[in-house]
Amino acid sequence: MNTTTRPRWISSGDLNGFLGLVVDNLSIMAFLAAALIGIFGLPPDIVFLRMFPGTTFGVLVGNLAYTAMARRLAQRTGREDVTAMPLGLDAPTSIGLALLVLGPAFLHFRQSGLDQHAAGVATWQLGMASLVIMGVLKFVLSFFGGMVQRHVPRAGLLGSIAGIALVLMGFLPLVEILKLPIVGFAGLGVVLYALVARARMPLGLPGVLVAFVVAALLYYVLGPLGWLGTGYTPPVAWQWRLALPVPTLQWMSGMAAAVPYLPLVLPFGLLMVVGGINVTESARAAGDDYRTRDILLVEALATLVAGFCGGVAQTTPYIGQPSYKAMGARSGYTLLTGLVIGLGGVFGYLSNIVELVPLSVLAPILVFVAIGITVQAFEATPMRYAAAVVFSFFPAIARMVTIKLSDPTYVPGDRLQALFTDRAHGFSELAVITVLGNGFIITSMIWASFVVALIDGKPLRAAWILLIGSALSLFGIIHSVQLSGGIYLPWLLDSASRLLAWQFAGAYAVLAIVLVLLAMGTRFTQSDAA
Repeated sequence: MNTTTRPRWISSGDLNGFLGLVVDNLSIMAFLAAALIGIFGLPPDIVFLRMFPGTTFGVLVGNLAYTAMARRLAQRTGREDVTAMPLGLDAPTSIGLALLVLGPAFLHFRQSGLDQHAAGVATWQLGMASLVIMGVLKFVLSFFGGMVQRHVPRAGLLGSIAGIALVLMGFLPLVEILKLPIVGFAGLGVVLYALVARARMPLGLPGVLVAFVVAALLYYVLGPLGWLGTGYTPPVAWQWRLALPVPTLQWMSGMAAAVPYLPLVLPFGLLMVVGGINVTESARAAGDDYRTRDILLVEALATLVAGFCGGVAQTTPYIGQPSYKAMGARSGYTLLTGLVIGLGGVFGYLSNIVELVPLSVLAPILVFVAIGITVQAFEATPMRYAAAVVFSFFPAIARMVTIKLSDPTYVPGDRLQALFTDRAHGFSELAVITVLGNGFIITSMIWASFVVALIDGKPLRAAWILLIGSALSLFGIIHSVQLSGGIYLPWLLDSASRLLAWQFAGAYAVLAIVLVLLAMGTRFTQSDAA
């Protein structure tokens, strides 16, 4: 074995890998900015000068670490075909954090009397705090990742993230596509043709890049001609936005505001740990034997660095390492991606690119990712558990409905509150939908897990899972009875809210008892027959 071989820094395959990985990260950054600025109204300077530099710095740190790990593995094994683990912003949790935490929190700060800038700063601090919390959780769980995998069924883990993908990464971006159907549908068609049908693109170009170029050309050619109606916005002037990702303690000011969102934030971190384990196994199967704990620790470190420096979106190793390996990518593509994305946040050119690219151009990529994640939930789960995966989607659907209804441009805030608290005919339908959707990630895990236990013929295990659900529901970690989705002590709630909380907690407990009785009855019948 030749242990003195030094791998090349850049290969031809690294350029293809670089294009794919950069576009993936760029699309998530663009959606993050479009959602926070376009949907919720955050000041652009808060997003581009405070959130972006730290977020992209996490991508830089993580990719540099993975590049070094790949080169070390190549030198140790004497191989030149070692492919670095790709790292970037996680799509489901970045989008989920924007739509479920940062955006609603900004509206809440505005309603509490803060002006737009002050509310934007408070939202930024909340985002930093959330990222630090996720980073600490990922660091701790990196030492216990195997235990998490053993105790939470794959249907529960994949079903919960597939629910996010289907309704948040799939349906909501699809709406954006159809706001400019000529542009968006063409881009989506190219994505499906290249990545789902696996057709070869001209000159061997990455399908994502071709879709991006086709949609962008349609937008900027047809838009000025008036063929896109009012959906076309002329490009803004280029601005240099220099902002260094300097470590700050401002995240501490957001800790208190982050507490009500812990039922969302903590599962986001948990999902990335499990995802890190899965992608490491995928890379190992492709021939690159990375140590799982090293992969997870780098992921946690990159997230913590981003959070301390102002970032609001967590990093994760991507599942497509074997795909990048098949492209011929080695370690240069992660180095280039880290530098381009990381420096883009510092010097501001990334924000200019994001402003030039409309959401309808980027949304097709997100829809494809949503399709891939949802399909994976079924492919990676034994067929007998398919019902459990489907059952876990319902809380996510409820959350999506709540997101739309809580948009003040649809339903005014005072009207929404009145509908939520209406008890004229029992609990209002809006209250039930909202409570079902609050804490939906953990709810999805619990629902899928207890159904898996039932399918495996383990009703007593299912009962224990339901009792955990009852306890979590009682304190609002799931099924929070507050419109904001916050956690609480049930005895401090008003009488109407306390009744609703006890009803949901009691539902889990009663079902657990029923399952125990059914299991005892079955055993008694079997012993009597014997």
